[in-house]
Amino acid sequence: MSTVSTHRPEGRYGRSSDQRTDRTLKVVGAVLGAVLLAIVGWFGWHYVAGSEISAQVISFKATDKAVRVHLEVHKDAGASGYCTVRSQSADGAEVGRADFRFSGPDTRIDKVVTLRTTAPGTTAELLGCHGD
Repeated sequence: MSTVSTHRPEGRYGRSSDQRTDRTLKVVGAVLGAVLLAIVGWFGWHYVAGSEISAQVISFKATDKAVRVHLEVHKDAGASGYCTVRSQSADGAEVGRADFRFSGPDTRIDKVVTLRTTAPGTTAELLGCHGD
């Protein structure tokens, strides 16, 4: 008995459809990967370069009617904007929220601000800073 080969002769019929499909998938995957990388890069650059004002809470002291918050603000020279701070009670309810404005030529500002609360606050949380 002889064995029958199911393989096509090399080079006689061109590329198989599987090879063409594989190549197409590789090209589509590379293009989609490049687009995704560009989008992530754009959002990252926009987040870093677009931030004129950033801040952090250094410390806070809570009383029955207010929370004194020590903020350290970093901003571009001459930029103005505001930072939003909130306080929560022990059960997690928001008891105070306020915006504090910053402007002037300084690039670093240390400021103690007072956030009035409706009940004793146990936290001081910086929600974010935004430029004008």
